[in-house]
Amino acid sequence: SEMCIRDHHYIFPRGAGDLVAAEVSAAAELGVRLTLARGSMDLGSSDGGLPPDFAVESTKDALLATEGAIDAYHDPSFGSMTRIAVAPCSPFSVTTQLMKESAELARRKGVRLHTHGSETVQEDQFCRERFGMGPTDYFESTGWLGEDVWMAHCIHMDDADIAAFARTGTGVGHCPSSNARVAAGIARVPALLAAGVPVGLGVDGTASNESGELHTELRNALLVGRLGTDDPAALTARQVLRLATRGGARVLGRDAELGSVEPGKLADLVLWKLDGIGHSTIADPVAALVLGAAAPVTLSLVGGRPVVEDGRLTTVDEAAVARAARAESRRLAEIAASA
Repeated sequence: SEMCIRDHHYIFPRGAGDLVAAEVSAAAELGVRLTLARGSMDLGSSDGGLPPDFAVESTKDALLATEGAIDAYHDPSFGSMTRIAVAPCSPFSVTTQLMKESAELARRKGVRLHTHGSETVQEDQFCRERFGMGPTDYFESTGWLGEDVWMAHCIHMDDADIAAFARTGTGVGHCPSSNARVAAGIARVPALLAAGVPVGLGVDGTASNESGELHTELRNALLVGRLGTDDPAALTARQVLRLATRGGARVLGRDAELGSVEPGKLADLVLWKLDGIGHSTIADPVAALVLGAAAPVTLSLVGGRPVVEDGRLTTVDEAAVARAARAESRRLAEIAASA
């Protein structure tokens, strides 16, 4: 039911073809708004980084390709369907040069910045050993705190880190299911919200969340958020619904267009069916949506155009897409096994 999606694609193996063009055309075919965070990695395992060498680009190539993606596809206009963000992967897969020059590129082009931040204890240790400071101070030193920046995860943050995000308007993409699935930790969402940090809701990638849809995240954000504070009043169902709507629009820099139903905003609306047996005895519809069983989507509109009706995509043949994806998945598994 997601009408506006943000994808951080950061693996560009040599000889893979134009992956950005493929993703932009797929989003156009589906009819969804896309913020494509053009990722990059230039610190391979032979240089002490996490990714294997075949999956990294040179610093120069990554910056040139990112600028090329902005020039080809970024539409800054009100109601645009495609935007590009500059998105080095993470502190342990990119060089400091790539971080600094990416920030300069994004600001020269007037686009947003995205990366993974403070996801694991190991990342914190890596930053302290390699740079002599924690992740938040490292981000600040490379120009990576600001209202045009949002980061995924932001789990291992102390009060000073949260205050720095609040002071600079840096946003957070909270991924509760992924954080729990890989046991990375519990993000301090109530503290982030109390400090005024912009927070949206995300799913992370398929390697750490097989359910790439937002309803699961609504429920888990509420449950895990309360669990992390031992306080049943730490988060409310309405706060969590706001994360998924207004919060997401704000971290994408689109809160003037999206995220709430009001005059002057785009007709991006999703309607859930809450009159079935599973929700019939839950008095509060927001509690029913957030804590109840996954509600069927009766209609999802992007700019007034239906992209989902009665739980089915309207713009593509779902069964055909599933068949093709299954076949490609098996083909990739065979290639990996033979390698």
